[in-house]
Amino acid sequence: MRLRRWERCATLEYAEGMCADIAPVIDAPLLSGPFANSHGLIPDRELRLFGSTNPRGYAKHFDLAAAISPNFSTTEIAVEAMDSAKRADVAPLPDVQEVFDRLLCRLVQLLKLHRNVTFGSVTAQDLAPTSVFLTTLAAMAYAVEAPLPHASPLELLLDIVERMPLQFERRRLPDGSEEWRLPNPSAPSDNLAASMNSPARQAAFRSWHRRLLDDLKRILDAIEYRQGMDVLLEAVQTAFGPRGFHAVQQMESGRQERSREAGRTILLASAGATPVSVAARPHTFFGG
Repeated sequence: MRLRRWERCATLEYAEGMCADIAPVIDAPLLSGPFANSHGLIPDRELRLFGSTNPRGYAKHFDLAAAISPNFSTTEIAVEAMDSAKRADVAPLPDVQEVFDRLLCRLVQLLKLHRNVTFGSVTAQDLAPTSVFLTTLAAMAYAVEAPLPHASPLELLLDIVERMPLQFERRRLPDGSEEWRLPNPSAPSDNLAASMNSPARQAAFRSWHRRLLDDLKRILDAIEYRQGMDVLLEAVQTAFGPRGFHAVQQMESGRQERSREAGRTILLASAGATPVSVAARPHTFFGG
């Protein structure tokens, strides 16, 4: 076990990759504002001051976004496809309504997995966008896009990704650089984009965002134009690594390719069937 110290917390690293973050938070309720009763203060070692935080309020904000039901035109097809998959004696899939009820969580897991694959090397890890930055952008974009009609969860994910850069503020500084701001929805004085305010990290985010869009479009094209399982598997592995490749390969073993609509839904549904975030648990697909 190893202890790593950060500006605002400490991380306990256990065997096989499991981690636990520990942060000292002082209760400091506000008189007004969203989720103000759970607001707190957290010490920042580098700045030597107490910063605004609200983890319980943030969780409530995320839950409100996740409670928005997506508007899919192919839901009935998805139900039929999953029922057919269960009857076909293949790996069991979750109930389709269960998938849609937790869809935002699954989409965030997909984003984080793609980020981890993209920034997998040791030298690139320091440039990866933080989880809270990605999660907040995804939740904000989901709240806008989910009520709109979409053909499938993958189309919804693509629109969410396209909207993500519009969810935070940019301010041009006198030296030509940019300051990014993403106010914490439960602690407005806390800038969740503070860690992104370096030219290298901002450039890395833009590059990752372009790659994510390209990868998602490639997967959708493979399904839409029925390019075959080999093409789809290659696109999934490029985007989400060998974990995604083997999960889809196993899911499709002994089963004919499904329709375009069913394929879009099954790919995402199987992705989150057993979310995994650490190496200590058995992986299936698209861990957080």
